Amino acid sequence: MREIVLDTETTGLDPLNGDRLVEIGCIELVNRIPSGQTFHRYLNPERSMPAEAFAIHGLADGFLKDKPLFAEIADDLVDFLGDAPLVIHNAGFDIGFLNAELDRTGRPPISRERLVDTLLIARRKHAGASNRLDDLCVRYSIDHSHRTKHGALLDAELLAEVYVELIGARQAQLVLSQTATPSLAPGAKILIRERPAPLAPRVTAAEQEAHRQFIATLGEAAIWRDYISLG
Repeated sequence: MREIVLDTETTGLDPLNGDRLVEIGCIELVNRIPSGQTFHRYLNPERSMPAEAFAIHGLADGFLKDKPLFAEIADDLVDFLGDAPLVIHNAGFDIGFLNAELDRTGRPPISRERLVDTLLIARRKHAGASNRLDDLCVRYSIDHSHRTKHGALLDAELLAEVYVELIGARQAQLVLSQTATPSLAPGAKILIRERPAPLAPRVTAAEQEAHRQFIATLGEAAIWRDYISLG
């Protein structure tokens, strides 16, 4: 199962009032495990950065001025997302900005049916508690000490870890890893241990004889004749 964990940074709170995307970060999960495939772009928002937004993510006008426009990376983003479910914290915010940018380029919006909102999951699981990304990292003992400011790719990486904790997938992975049979290298010898003393038979002589008589009724082609003497 393929899923995309996604986060964005913006110039503000309202895409319908002129605010734009300035960063997109995506992490690919396959069967709830990061595959190593990512998508990360900084974007020129074609407008100045408000001080309030800069205080959150630290992305300044000078840094963003030579970055690509959304229209230049839209095809790459759409290809990376494919038709996978999108795992987003407070999904309504990010999808509002993404769809506004897609609309500007004449592309269809992302359906809300594809969204997995980890904020809603966290509110159901931890009702009454604070469920910001930082709070969830603390709750699940996920190291976020390097998160001094918001960053789309960093936050997507942290959210990927939070997500598997929220849905209980981490425990399932641990159980599978503990029960998995270790693989052998090609040519490796298989050690077969023998008991120092054979176990005492649990089948009585009468039961063995009854089994032989039953096998004799199955005909000459019965496979059991290869494993038991009827004489």
